[in-house]
Amino acid sequence: MKHLFRHLAWPAVAGMLAATSPAFADSFTLRIGSGHPQGPTPYVNSMSEFFAAEVSKRVAENTDHEVVFIEAYGGAIAGVADTLESVQQGILDIGAFCICFEPSKMFLHNFPYYLAFGPQKSSDAIAAARSVYDTNPWLKEVMTDEYGQRFLGLGVWDNYHLGTKDEWNTVEDLKGVKVGGAGPNLPWLDYIQAIPVQSTLPEGYLALKTGVYNGWLMVPSAYNGFKFYEPAPYYTLIGFGAMPVIMMTMNEAKLASLPADVQAIILEVGAEWEEGNGAAMDKVQASGLAKLAENGAIIKTLPEAVRIEWAESLSEFPKLQTAEAEGRGLPALAVMQAYIDAAKEVGHDWPVEYKLQ
Repeated sequence: MKHLFRHLAWPAVAGMLAATSPAFADSFTLRIGSGHPQGPTPYVNSMSEFFAAEVSKRVAENTDHEVVFIEAYGGAIAGVADTLESVQQGILDIGAFCICFEPSKMFLHNFPYYLAFGPQKSSDAIAAARSVYDTNPWLKEVMTDEYGQRFLGLGVWDNYHLGTKDEWNTVEDLKGVKVGGAGPNLPWLDYIQAIPVQSTLPEGYLALKTGVYNGWLMVPSAYNGFKFYEPAPYYTLIGFGAMPVIMMTMNEAKLASLPADVQAIILEVGAEWEEGNGAAMDKVQASGLAKLAENGAIIKTLPEAVRIEWAESLSEFPKLQTAEAEGRGLPALAVMQAYIDAAKEVGHDWPVEYKLQ
């Protein structure tokens, strides 16, 4: 047979093989990843267990194609601050990341952080953010126009509180105390004269253990998952709000290279991934608090008067961030006011009435 192939043109060979081989569907390999690891990071778990699994399943069941995912979490391909760029460059085909690690490129997308003490339930926060994204399409369009990627869906952190090595009772007790955080939430500390320290979850445990800082602004699920309760056992419920600041995107060129039916499934499942994140994170909040208690964390609720005092200290912060964003040519007034209003529509009562101008 191999001697016969030497004398046949390639189209004829291909035709003979096609006639004697079973039908073969196109197979597409997609690299999906995040800087955060599976296990302690809920949005990464749902990327793998729901998004990747469901896309593969639906493509196999409803098209003549196959999608195989190479999953690379925990910084295997891109770190927490590199995912946006990795998707833009095509190093990752699909990535999810906390917008908090892109304080410059995604300054306005971090709007929930600029409006602290927002919706307490993750389901309310992501519903409010979805309303903002729908009425301000720039938030999605800029991802394609400037960063070469398609917005697939939003994720959310559960409600932010504060874990510390030592007990505290008033905002004055935190003056001069070093506290770690992701970035856009660090000004919450500035305004009460605590000392903010830029950090990331993967480095938090050792930094707390060695005294680089003495506390962490963090949600219960991650505080428990990364075992921060061991070096810093005091966990005070403050209610800075659930933060819908996780974004999943796909490289635009890669998406466009896929068959139309595969593209449609990816976009469909991305939207469903977002739809499930709010309720899922409400459950994660409850289970995270329960597990913290089981693991020996000392949990208490901040008195309402102290909480309001902290909220009032931040009253100028939204105005400053709005002015900064508008100065960069970004539609901050519209976006920030939309979130304030959308939060009220889902039933949230702001402890302070933020003014943006």
